[in-house]
Amino acid sequence: MAHNPLHLGVALDGYGWHPQAWRHTLAADPSAAAVTSGRHWARLAATAERGLLDFLTVDDSLAAQPGRRAEIDPRRLAGRADAVLVAATIAPLTNSIGLIPVATVTHTEPFHVSKAIATLDFISHGRGGWQARVSSSAHEAAAFGRRTAPDSSELFSEATDFVEVVRRLWDSWEDDAVIRDVATGRYVDRDKLHYIDFAGSHFSVKGPSITPRPPQGQPVVAALAHIEPVYEFASTGADLVFVTPSDEASARGILSQVAADRKVIADLVVSFGTDSEFRSDALIFAGTPAQLVDLLLGWHDLGLAGFRLRPAVNTIDLPIIVDEVVPLLQRAGRFRTGYRTGETLRERFGLPAAANRYASAGAP
Repeated sequence: MAHNPLHLGVALDGYGWHPQAWRHTLAADPSAAAVTSGRHWARLAATAERGLLDFLTVDDSLAAQPGRRAEIDPRRLAGRADAVLVAATIAPLTNSIGLIPVATVTHTEPFHVSKAIATLDFISHGRGGWQARVSSSAHEAAAFGRRTAPDSSELFSEATDFVEVVRRLWDSWEDDAVIRDVATGRYVDRDKLHYIDFAGSHFSVKGPSITPRPPQGQPVVAALAHIEPVYEFASTGADLVFVTPSDEASARGILSQVAADRKVIADLVVSFGTDSEFRSDALIFAGTPAQLVDLLLGWHDLGLAGFRLRPAVNTIDLPIIVDEVVPLLQRAGRFRTGYRTGETLRERFGLPAAANRYASAGAP
């Protein structure tokens, strides 16, 4: 029986997804690099790429620690680097792995996110993506001081408009707008730059972007969805939908709620070398690599496009994913044995070429 390719990525956050990952890491290696250092992220990215993974995500939020508490817990890792800047740092140090940082849409501007992700796509030669996230916490709103935290209906209405504005800004330059014609002295064809003229209840943006159209045209957009309103948002604006099933039955239920043309990727926390008794929004798997592969293959057969594994402790679990889980998937004939040269992230996921809405329709 032929199978669609199984997509496999890894979610990176700090030292790992275990609340005490920092202690496990520093106990084993007191000289371990800080999570704000380039060396930390370069090592993780190199390991992930050695495993031929489709992509990695870099987590981020508007809070210093995971979760929604305003108070800083002194026992947990605090402080994070900007995920988009981290991905841009990783990009020249890698060749093939997709790079999908989180950038929050609440309290920020689509203009800034659009040019940041477009820049990442240029630096990575078409391997860039973006995981859109909302912020509902009062203390995060207070850090900006511009408004109170939106209610849930406004939160996702705004997020939907935000993603639409970003996508239009990516299209506001045609692919061949930059001509660099020395003979005529013309660097850019102004007729191939377009006003997007977006007017909605949350944004009024004229454009065009200040950054040319990214190499992929439309970098891959992802969203993490747990409940129905988020499934609706993800089905409207995202190419990849990260979900958190707890078993086969819930996986089937989730698949029925997400638009059929979206790639649904299941999140799993993997804990091979430490305890698994901690809270998580995703299922925590604590078996053997072989048992994990059996689970992945079974869920893949249900219709999931692939999986995003969250290492409980990066230094312990990421090498096991790369050196033990991946080879078992390869032996099962479900995972690549090499990257395709020059493949973009859109191409890797089988997404269609991104047509420019303004080039096809003419100037607005």
